[in-house]
This record gives sequence, C-alpha cells and structure tokens, in this order.
Amino acid sequence: MSDDMNAAGGPAGLGRRAFLTAAGSSLLLPVATRGQTAPPALKSGPAALPGPVESIDLWPGGAPGMPRTPPTETVNERSTDPAKLNDRAVLGITRPRLVVFRPARPNGAAVMITPGGGYRWVVVDKEGYELGRLLAARGITVFVLFYRLPGDGWAAGPNVALSDAQRAMRLIRHRAKDYGIDPARVATMGFSAGGHLCADLLTRFATPTYRGIDAADRLSARPIAAAPIYPVISMSAPHAHAGSRELLIGKDAPRSLEDAHSPHLNVPADAPPVFLAHAEDDKTVPVENALLLRAALKAKGVPVETHLFNEGGHGFGLRFTIGKPVAAWPDLYLNWAKGLFL
Repeated sequence: MSDDMNAAGGPAGLGRRAFLTAAGSSLLLPVATRGQTAPPALKSGPAALPGPVESIDLWPGGAPGMPRTPPTETVNERSTDPAKLNDRAVLGITRPRLVVFRPARPNGAAVMITPGGGYRWVVVDKEGYELGRLLAARGITVFVLFYRLPGDGWAAGPNVALSDAQRAMRLIRHRAKDYGIDPARVATMGFSAGGHLCADLLTRFATPTYRGIDAADRLSARPIAAAPIYPVISMSAPHAHAGSRELLIGKDAPRSLEDAHSPHLNVPADAPPVFLAHAEDDKTVPVENALLLRAALKAKGVPVETHLFNEGGHGFGLRFTIGKPVAAWPDLYLNWAKGLFL
C-alpha cells in the first residue's frame, strides 16, 4: 500500500501524507483532560503518528447498566506493519468516551464519528483517527465516539450504543463553547456497523434510551446532518450483515426486534439531511443496505445525497481508496456539507 494519496485521494487535493503529518502536529492542539479516561491505546509498541490525548467521558458516574461481569477494555493491533500504519480495534469498552481532534482554526462546525467493527469491537484508526485528522485539517472539530458494545451484556441491550451516541451528541452541544463550535452545527458520520449507529441516531434521536442525569440531557440529540458510509442498515435477511445482527439483537431475534433496529423502518419526517456512500462490489455489507435507507428517506421527504461506486469493497475508509473512483468520497462529502453546516 502506498504511503501517499494521489491528488484525488483527499479533500481538495490534500494528499494523504500531507494531512496525516499536519494533523499529527499543531492542527490537533491536544489538551490533556484531568479525570477523563485516556483515548484507547496500546500499552506498548510503535505508532505511526502521535495519538490524540483529549477525551470526554460520557457518564460521569459510570455508564449505566453495567454487566454483572464487566468486560475488560483491550486494544488489539491488527496491522502487519504498525510502525508504518496502525490498525487498532478496541473491545470491552466500559468507559465510553469521545476522543477530540481540535483544529488550529475552528470554523464552528463539528462532526461526531462512530467507527465500525461489526458491533464486536470499535475500529480506532482506519474509521476513526484518520478521519478525525482529515476533517480537523479542514477546520472541523471532530469527536470520535468509542461506544459500548451490545454483546457485552449491558442492561440497555441493543440500545446501548444508541444511548452512548445520544448522550455524546448532547454533551458536545452542552460543551460547545469549550470547543469554539456552534451547537446547531453538529453533524455525525459512521462506518459499517458504526454507520448503523449513525443511521440509528439520525432516525431515533428522540427515542428515550436512558434516564437523563444532568443539564446536557435536556438538549437535542438530533444531528444537523448525517453520513452513514457503507452502513449496516437492515437487520433482516437477505441483506443483514449476520455478525452485526447477531451481536446487536441476537441470532434468534423475532421480526419485531429486527424491525425496531432497522433504521430504514424508523425514519421520522424530521430526520436530518443524509449523505450516503457505498461500493457496489461490497461483499460484506450489500449495497442494498444503503439503497433501503435512501428509499425510506426519500419516502419521508428527507434530503439525501447518494454516491454508489462501482469498485471499493467494504471498509475502504481513506486508506483503501487509492487509485479507485471511491477516492472521491471525502471531497463529495465536504462539498455536500458546505450547504448544510460548514
């Protein structure tokens, strides 16, 4: 894999090495936050770029509904050459938190990112930190959400990740002045199973999934715009991603539970505008997932911009787009966002 992205591979020609290097330095302006759980990181081992250090715990008194046997947070390095490019995944999250990427010159907009991982883990780099650096280089304040996983036995069950996403959106708005952002300009973006969480939030932002604990919970969890990228959407055969479905609702879930957690079946009239991107050759999460959501949004009159690419596979993020038409998706997203919250 090349360490450089061609001119079409990053927003407005921003090369991959350029935005990674720049965002790894002064663009992030990291500030350590006392009393907060540190961002997920390996205890030892090389890292290609400096990691973020600023984080915000979602639940000051601890996450609600702790399993009787709490999971243990573990970060696995999946890269064959982590000295060059990390590919980490975190499992067993018990202290869900937002990891912050501050731009050098905030433009007032914010994006909350929900990385994928099939609801088995949460991807750190490929669908989290790399996007955080790219968007921060464009003046956007980015919050990468490390959410709890439904297979770990939390009391909220299949709503546990949505509870974290709702709470996170409210906290971002509540602390908007701390980050120089406009609370009305907070969007969300998610990938794969994180795309399902993104879609779940854009459709069920007003659904009560936890008991409020402070003033932040009186704020809206509705994002100003949402971008599910190669998202898991349907929880029913034949288009459901089997692994995400089993961990979210269980292998033998009834149709009623499938429907309750299939975002395309729960679109409200006041859902925010949506940007969709998916590759036609995705063999992991069929492109029909994006098409189902698009059709449901159109039926409710919700603005939706859709980009389908002939080649790209699943999980392309940024690093696997080089030399493919799908490399255009970040530019397309930023152009779309200019009319909404940028």
